[in-house]
Amino acid sequence: MIAAIAFYVFAAILLVSAGMVVSARNPVHSVLFLILAFFNAAALFLMAGAEFLAMILVIVYVGAVAVLFLFVVMMLDINFAELRSRFQQFLPIGLAVGVVLLLELCLVLGGWSLAPNSAAMRTLPIAPDVQNTAQLGRVMYTDYILLFQAAGLVLLVAMIGAIVLTLRENRGASRRQSVARQVARNPGNTLEMVDVAIGAGVTMADIRRPLPEATALEHAGHGHDSHDDDHGHGHGGEH
Repeated sequence: MIAAIAFYVFAAILLVSAGMVVSARNPVHSVLFLILAFFNAAALFLMAGAEFLAMILVIVYVGAVAVLFLFVVMMLDINFAELRSRFQQFLPIGLAVGVVLLLELCLVLGGWSLAPNSAAMRTLPIAPDVQNTAQLGRVMYTDYILLFQAAGLVLLVAMIGAIVLTLRENRGASRRQSVARQVARNPGNTLEMVDVAIGAGVTMADIRRPLPEATALEHAGHGHDSHDDDHGHGHGGEH
C-alpha cells in the first residue's frame, strides 16, 4: 500500500515537472523543473529495483548535464524577447512538423505487437548472490562490449565535431609564445642602457616597458650609436 502511494506521488510529480519544463517562461525555471523530474524518475527506478539506473540518472544527468544546462542558460546573453517575437512567424511550420511526428508515432504504435515469447527473450538468468550492478556490468562488458565501444566512439566523434564547429580562433585577442622568435631576436631590440644620476633614484618614468615590434625594429636600426655612448659611462649607471 505504501509502495503504491509512493509510486503515484513520484509519477504525478514527474509528469507535472515535465510539463513545466516545456511551459515555463523562464529558462532557468525550466532547468530547475528538469532537475526535479530527474530526481522523481530516479525514485521510480529505485522502487523498480534498478538502483544502478537511479544512481546514474542522479549523478550523470542531474550532477553534470542539468547543471551544465543551468550554467549555460545563466551565462549566455540570450535575448528571449526577440525569440518570443518570432514565435508567431514559425508557428505554422512547427505545427506541421508536430503533426507529421504524431502521425509517425501513431503508425508505429498501431503496427507494433508483442511476440509470444518476448518475455522469455528479454530476461537473463540472474544469480541470487550477485548484485544488480555487477550483473549489469557482466552483461554489458561481455555480450554487448562491441556495441558499448561503438556507442563510445559515436559520442567521441560528436564531441569532437561540436568542438570543431564552435571553436573560433582569434589571433588578435590571444597572445601565444613563439620560441623561435624569442631565440632569433636581437638583444639590442629589447635591451636599453640608461644613464641614471647618482642619488636620483628610480621613478615611474624611468621604468621601461618592452617596445612594440615595429618600434623595436626602428630603434634597432638607428640606435646603435647611442648604445655605444652609454657603454662609456660607469658601471654604476647600468640597469
